[in-house]
Amino acid sequence: MADRILVAYATRMGATEGVAEAIGKTLAEGGVQVDVLPMKEVVDLSPYAAVVAGSAIRGGQWLPEVLQFIRAHQSELRSKPFAAFLVCMTMAMSKPEYRQYVGNWMEPVRALVPPLSEGLFAGVLDVRKVPSFSDRIKFRISVLMGVWKEGDHRDWEAIRTWAEELRPLLQ
Repeated sequence: MADRILVAYATRMGATEGVAEAIGKTLAEGGVQVDVLPMKEVVDLSPYAAVVAGSAIRGGQWLPEVLQFIRAHQSELRSKPFAAFLVCMTMAMSKPEYRQYVGNWMEPVRALVPPLSEGLFAGVLDVRKVPSFSDRIKFRISVLMGVWKEGDHRDWEAIRTWAEELRPLLQ
């Protein structure tokens, strides 16, 4: 098995893909080979010494394909270094007390394969890209009420720092 790391992700509007790519780039700066792939494209974990899995969060839930992926590869993920990250707008909310709940959203993953490290990151809010009309209305009202601000809330420095701290744990 090569000294290769997989960063697999699931996204709905692209913010999680950007986070996964930044994690992969930072890990690769340490001299290891890194593949950053959408989770649905990954079928075999045997080429990888370690795996990092990430998901967008919708309504406090991991995307279904992520939990399916972890269930399908559970025994293999338990036998190699495994880390997980999530991307959600709750991390960007104006009231920081809401952020305390975000860590709890890791519980379904922890129950299947305990990650050696967890990354919790804010995402991007572009109300125009929200697919459901009713959800767009809810987000617009929330923005008007000051719950969220539209825009890119990803903290690239925090993402890079997490990946740098993660690197020795995965090797």
